[in-house]
Amino acid sequence: MTEPRRSPTDLRLRRSVLYMPGSNQRALDKARTLPADALILDLEDAVAPDAKEIARDQVCAAVKSGGYGDRELIIRVNAPQTPWGEQDLKAAIEAAPDAILMPKVSSPAVLESIANRLEALDAPESIKIWAMIETPASILNIKEIAAAKRAMPEARLTCLVLGTNDLAKDTWAQIVPGRVPMLPWIMFALAAARAEGLTILDGVFNDIEDVDGCRTECRQSRDLGFDGKTIIHPNQIEPANTSFAPTADEVARSRKVIEAFDLPENARKGAIKVDGRMYERQHIGMARRAVAWHEAISARDG
Repeated sequence: MTEPRRSPTDLRLRRSVLYMPGSNQRALDKARTLPADALILDLEDAVAPDAKEIARDQVCAAVKSGGYGDRELIIRVNAPQTPWGEQDLKAAIEAAPDAILMPKVSSPAVLESIANRLEALDAPESIKIWAMIETPASILNIKEIAAAKRAMPEARLTCLVLGTNDLAKDTWAQIVPGRVPMLPWIMFALAAARAEGLTILDGVFNDIEDVDGCRTECRQSRDLGFDGKTIIHPNQIEPANTSFAPTADEVARSRKVIEAFDLPENARKGAIKVDGRMYERQHIGMARRAVAWHEAISARDG
């Protein structure tokens, strides 16, 4: 598969990352026309045991045949200890997606094992690893898991994906509006990802008919600091894409801040006032990020 086209700002957009069941050929075909930033072609939770092999064949054929434009393609395989895990990994490596999403990454030892398998199977360097953070042990070990990007480069870790449904199942935490029971775990995982320069994606919103509820949770995800949200239905793409985009006011304000700090008379100032509000030099990076995201989104959607 050819290297995905990059935006002018070289940012990888992952506002909306859509799970597509690998056993549904119609869904795999439809995904070629959907405006999601990335697609997770699923061999795990979305596929019944008796459909695992056909899902594997269909997903790998879809990746090889292409036609998805510049969307990032990720294959979620079954865990190595399952009856399908080893064959899933071999087939996924042969198909050469952008990344392979590994479920139940509960410790750095899981990533070490994956790294060994990638080497043994001569996986192309272009294939990266995404890790599902979906068990209590994942949360307790999140600092060490995230640090594998730096300490274990052969594991190719680039992205963490929260599995909030599995976390709720294992902890008995309730999934409620605002997700108060889960916020400590969510923010702990996010801090670990940011400390190591990893992308991190929020878990799914389950009610596919509640578009307003999805939009609210997407906005919460964005405010918390996530790069994007994993979603499970095409009608969740628009709420995710718009929620993770800076508003016109944010972009305009960011440009004003950048321009103000670039003025010669402000070259040595640590803080300045713009439109009645004080900004420190640390705000320049935030402003540049907002403008860069806006430009990347404009290039992608335009």
